[in-house]
Amino acid sequence: MIILRYLLFPFSILYGWITSIRNFLFDKGILKSYSFDIPIIAVGNLSVGGTGKTPQIEYLIRLLSSNYKIATLSRGYKRKSEGFVLADSNSNAEILGDEPFQIHQKFPNIHVAVDTQRKNGIEQLLKLDNKPEVILLDDAFQHRKVKAGLYILLSSYNDLYFKDFILPTGNLRESKSGAKRANVIIVTKCPKDLSELAQQNIIKKIGLNVPIFFSFIDYDSEVYNEFESKKVEEIIDVDKLLLAGIAKPEPFFAYLQAEKNVKMVYPDHHHFSEKDIEEIKNKASNKLIITTEKDYVRLKNQNLKSLFYLPIKSSFISKGDDFNQTILNYVGTSTRNR
Repeated sequence: MIILRYLLFPFSILYGWITSIRNFLFDKGILKSYSFDIPIIAVGNLSVGGTGKTPQIEYLIRLLSSNYKIATLSRGYKRKSEGFVLADSNSNAEILGDEPFQIHQKFPNIHVAVDTQRKNGIEQLLKLDNKPEVILLDDAFQHRKVKAGLYILLSSYNDLYFKDFILPTGNLRESKSGAKRANVIIVTKCPKDLSELAQQNIIKKIGLNVPIFFSFIDYDSEVYNEFESKKVEEIIDVDKLLLAGIAKPEPFFAYLQAEKNVKMVYPDHHHFSEKDIEEIKNKASNKLIITTEKDYVRLKNQNLKSLFYLPIKSSFISKGDDFNQTILNYVGTSTRNR
């Protein structure tokens, strides 16, 4: 696989050339970007998947929702609906996509919308009677047609963008120079004990004069379903089936796995077929089934016994208050200017 990626290097040059021309046209105003009279925060990455966008969006919701009317807008990856869709009581993962549906279930008091055309999505949200005061754009760093007021770039600690190559040789969606559009950079999925010296080395290699923060994935001490919860420490040695359909499941498995556990791995955003469900039931037998929160929203109505999910959240190693203030200052200044 690695050899094949290097053989495809000429295509990486071509892809990088195309994306660079596109960005140049937007930077020069030849291709039009649309701005809106509302604070818009775009969260995204340069690489393909696995940087922790959903936990970061949820962090922002928790930070802002007590003082502002919040809406999230994403394309709704792999959903079976089309056009603009606003989440309601009839929504499910097939209509919204797994991540927007997860957010809708966790934060029922905010607007959760999907639309591949982000400009149209924002326009539709602003037509609502109870329209949002802040819009969070999920996975929109490359969506240049809408100009956000604040761009947050995520880069995973184990796959830092400045060490990577453009697709298909590497995992970058565009050149590393795209990071210059970021107003804030967060290095995600760090070890909790990442030293100050290691942080400073990464900051130096990034080489941009923007605030740079370091976060880690904080796993819950309990697993849940709609009816009950169980402490992780009480089930860690219990026979169980661990199931994940996410981009980089290794930390999830490492947190829960014991010697006799069975693992099942599926592609990111996997739609579980009847055959998949039967295979899961056969392998689970009478075991507990523990999955990720994103997978749970697609599996919870599949009649799987003893199905639980493990919640996660994004936490900062240090300077979390500085990050919060950066966001609050931007939103507060923008709303006052309106």
